[in-house]
Amino acid sequence: MQRSLLTRALTKYLAGLVLCGGLVFLPAGTLRYFGGWLFLGVLFLPMLVMGLVLLKRAPDLLEERLNAKEEQGAQKGVIAASAVMFLGGFVLCGLSFRFGWLLLPVWVQIVAAAVFLVGYALYAEVLRENRWLARTVKVEAGQQVIDSGLYGIVRHPMYFATLLMFLAIPLMLGALAALPVFLIYPVVLVQRIRNEEALLREELPGYAEYCERVKYHMLPLIW
Repeated sequence: MQRSLLTRALTKYLAGLVLCGGLVFLPAGTLRYFGGWLFLGVLFLPMLVMGLVLLKRAPDLLEERLNAKEEQGAQKGVIAASAVMFLGGFVLCGLSFRFGWLLLPVWVQIVAAAVFLVGYALYAEVLRENRWLARTVKVEAGQQVIDSGLYGIVRHPMYFATLLMFLAIPLMLGALAALPVFLIYPVVLVQRIRNEEALLREELPGYAEYCERVKYHMLPLIW
């Protein structure tokens, strides 16, 4: 079982690495793209470490994270919109580097990489706190409401973490021109959260009461 899980995880990992590398470097027209290597490094090196930790300590959670097949109709649309956004955003980043469109200085790229890693650390903490965390919107048998740690601050700390990470991507790649494309992501998240909370209120005991205790969906003191 664990060998099969390792094979699946490595296959997806390498496929993601090749895909992201292609989306960044092919439009850039060169491998001499500092932002591209910076992005791949801060995304895939921690991902490898996290995957190995999950394989050893929480293989069931790793299995769940590998399951990307969404069953909710509304969420399929959200995922499709996200895919189009990222495809266009990465290509625009590469083209910005190739043609010199609104390029950012290296120090901004470094700061953005640091913000990305903060988001990654928050994401890892969410994985530690919530063993029912899934990539798809559903309620599992025996699932309970998590209301401690980051979940005591906002209802969806994972989405807050990914918001930091994804908005940092165009800045890390040095492409200010691509930032408006990535700003679509918060809109996508709002739609996903609304659909997810409707399901959780209906199917997860205690979730409605949890929403009364924790007022903010994703952004502390804002929303």
